[in-house]
Amino acid sequence: MKMTHFIVSLLAGVLAAGSAQATSLYVGQAKAGAVCAQCHGIRMPSADAPFPPLGGRDPEYLKTAIKQYRDKTRKSDIMNAIAGSLTDAEINDIATYYGSVKP
Repeated sequence: MKMTHFIVSLLAGVLAAGSAQATSLYVGQAKAGAVCAQCHGIRMPSADAPFPPLGGRDPEYLKTAIKQYRDKTRKSDIMNAIAGSLTDAEINDIATYYGSVKP
């Protein structure tokens, strides 16, 4: 009986973790669309934009860079202003989403 309870609990945890990651991707997609995509696009930036594409970038790199912009330890007037309003959770969701996108 204890083994069955353990297996059910373990399975529930795995399903919840997968669901949380999927939710993070959807939240990240929505936030990236609202905050980042105008300049950086999803897979590629707009044709006239000098901004780098973010799709397929390493999520850890993106998290670090966005937090540096938010904390103004990395300088860019535009990015400091945009990233200044993002929470750690939003940064994580955006980075996770862009990391999942194939360029």
